[in-house]
Amino acid sequence: MALRTIRLQGDPILNKVCREVKEITPKIQELIDDMLDTMYESGGVGLAAPQVGILRRIVTIDIGDGPIVMVNPRIISSDGEQTDGEACLSLPGKAGKVTRPNHVVARAFDEDMEEYEIEGTELLARAICHELDHLEGHMYTELVEGDLYDVVDEEE
Repeated sequence: MALRTIRLQGDPILNKVCREVKEITPKIQELIDDMLDTMYESGGVGLAAPQVGILRRIVTIDIGDGPIVMVNPRIISSDGEQTDGEACLSLPGKAGKVTRPNHVVARAFDEDMEEYEIEGTELLARAICHELDHLEGHMYTELVEGDLYDVVDEEE
């Protein structure tokens, strides 16, 4: 396992649509492990494969309840609405207000390519929507209401 370099906004790879994963190869498993390490080391709650330069449909999320690995994820239903500050590891030090669904149901595959459904509200719903946008080549900055603002790192 290793830390990967997080691509920053402006990198063309962040605007590309990712390819589906057909099987979990040793290389794909290494990518997932590295993504989790990179996400935790960077203090993020989510990371998508294009953020580390790989155009595959994989995201990792942990809002504090343990890691979630989503391979080939898709949102199958959503409802409600929430507006809150949102940030991204690909745009460090900035955040903006974004409106997202307050409740989502997504379908994905796990690391054994077993299909599962996950239901999320509030922060988990926001994280799922945010990370899945990355797989389509979109960043949260496209949805920001008003201006981006500076965020202060709590460790500083």
